[in-house]
Amino acid sequence: MSHSLLQPVQYLNGIGPKRSKIIGRLGIQTVHDLLYYFPRDYNDFSKIQKIAEAKTGDSITIQGTINGIQNRVARMGKTILEVFVSDETGVIAATWFNQPFLVNKFRIGDRLFLHGKVNSYKYLQLLSPEYEIISDRQAGGSGWGIIPVYPLTEHISQSQLRKIIHAAIQEYVDLLEDALPLPLIKKYNFLPVADAIRHIHSPPSMELLNRAKNRLVYEELFCLEMAMALRRYRIKGETRIPFKAGANVDAHIRNIIPFTLTKAQERVIYEIREDMKSDKPMNRLLQGDVGSGKTVVALYAALIAVANGYQATFMAPTELLAQQHFRTLQKFLSGSQVRVCLLTGSGNATHKKNVIAQVSDGGIDLIVGTHAIIEESVSFKKLGLVVIDEQHKFGVLQRLKLRKKGASPDVLIMTATPIPRTLSLTLFGDMDISMLDEMPPGRIPVKTFWVSKNKEKAAYDFIRGEISKGKQVFVVYPLVEHSEKLDLKSAITEAERLRNEIFPECKVGLLHGKMKSAEKEQAMADFKERRYDILVSTIIIEVGIDVPNATIMVIEHAERFGLAQLHQLRGRIGRGGKQSYCLLFGTPKTALSRDRLRTMVNTSDGFKIAEMDFRLRGPGEFFGTRQHGLPELKISNIFHDFSLLQKARKDAFEIVCRDPSLSAEEHQKIKTKVVEMFKDRLDYLL
Repeated sequence: MSHSLLQPVQYLNGIGPKRSKIIGRLGIQTVHDLLYYFPRDYNDFSKIQKIAEAKTGDSITIQGTINGIQNRVARMGKTILEVFVSDETGVIAATWFNQPFLVNKFRIGDRLFLHGKVNSYKYLQLLSPEYEIISDRQAGGSGWGIIPVYPLTEHISQSQLRKIIHAAIQEYVDLLEDALPLPLIKKYNFLPVADAIRHIHSPPSMELLNRAKNRLVYEELFCLEMAMALRRYRIKGETRIPFKAGANVDAHIRNIIPFTLTKAQERVIYEIREDMKSDKPMNRLLQGDVGSGKTVVALYAALIAVANGYQATFMAPTELLAQQHFRTLQKFLSGSQVRVCLLTGSGNATHKKNVIAQVSDGGIDLIVGTHAIIEESVSFKKLGLVVIDEQHKFGVLQRLKLRKKGASPDVLIMTATPIPRTLSLTLFGDMDISMLDEMPPGRIPVKTFWVSKNKEKAAYDFIRGEISKGKQVFVVYPLVEHSEKLDLKSAITEAERLRNEIFPECKVGLLHGKMKSAEKEQAMADFKERRYDILVSTIIIEVGIDVPNATIMVIEHAERFGLAQLHQLRGRIGRGGKQSYCLLFGTPKTALSRDRLRTMVNTSDGFKIAEMDFRLRGPGEFFGTRQHGLPELKISNIFHDFSLLQKARKDAFEIVCRDPSLSAEEHQKIKTKVVEMFKDRLDYLL
């Protein structure tokens, strides 16, 4: 990258220190940042119409001359600015309400373009139209026709930002060098990068805009997939002693598992066993819907490591989930010689110190725990397998930290949040993927209902009837964004309301994140032992809590949850072979919220739900891609640009296969660009 492209923007003509601070809020520090600050949309004003053609309700673009300006105060102190514009066929008023400062933008005699919706009051009007003064354009604006629309911050307008970017393009764009290897540019007939940047900011036509966007989207996705390929080949390039996992080991493990595995579990165990027998470290993602039997598969993998004289560790995102996994694994291993322990952040300091010492000297085979496992004080004698549950709750760097506790250990990452294929290629493009797409026999699908306000009483009567039959109920309150206190108050208030007003004859418990670990454990134990009929909880129960007798899940304000969360919560019930019910209480105010609730009612397929969630919320929000160590995408959208993503992935992996260190001269520039893209996340690549 040329030194000039790294020049701070404050030294560009017309910017200076004050304006550079404003632009800095948009993430623009250098000339390069400015050139790569892409429009979020475009307005096509290339078709100019005559004022005489204007019809009420139409959106039109006109070109004319200002022949009158009126800025007046109406009733209630409202200001109305009217700018009268004429062409050879007539006159129209451009009207703005409560924007008196705009009067300084216009002068009689100025020629300008206007685009807006036609309204008719006493005369034809364009209400709050977009405008471009033609003299601005001649002084170096972006030009009229297809106009870029940028994300803005306070104290800078579209026309000001367009001028700044236009000036930067004029002076600096030819300093940009193509990072893409020449064979790829020829293969796809891509525009040179300088032309692509020119046309993305000032498109001469829709065709050239599309070609520019195509080139820049591909390049961004290619860099992303190149990082995935480099990481995958680095991990696969490591060697270690292969595990023995023959018929003898397999028979011993199966003796510990007290039930017949599903075909899906058998298939995934085969994939994992082959990985572990290899001299290359396993790096595998295990996807499976809630209740599909991931824990047993992970146990099988852990026991292969233990049978070979290695330790295995099982990391979960919350203490509740870690404790549940510990109890489950203890139950499986009760008749074996496998030594298992629990390590979390809370609890007795002396006990914790003792556990850490045993882990260090090899006295423990299987360590179950939370983030406490990756603390510096924890070291393993011989770590052979890392299992991470509910991976989206951890950042990628935390996963790497755990992996570095051993010498190239096998890694198995599990998720009950189904990930659409479009997203798994980017978030987990460096991993092999296994799917548990079959439920164990005896699981009865949960019936789901959307309960509107006028049906709440009937729902409460139904719940009362189920409780009288000995069933139990979860009632979940959503997290209120940015306010744990408000969330906590909601759950406590709801518990009181249910206890005193709705179900006075029932025993109502409470569980929330602010409770001490021992209190949470006690609340869950009491619910499991049926000391409560109803447990009111916050989102804390989203993952891992298993109460077979709980057959009803009530989700209050269901419209506030994402689809993935709703599906996770629903998965907490239906585990005991009895018909279970999920009741979504909610009054959604948007079409998006209504679509979410309808999707939940109509399907229980986690992968369909994940795909819908991805469509509705977009990649940025689908459980927060930032924590996965991925850079923010500036122009591409991995859902809408999936076909380009697939091409970029194939091309990137082919290049890294031929040149794993990107040492060839033709790959130097793309290597630099990938490192630049991941500059704050280099641990991801190393």
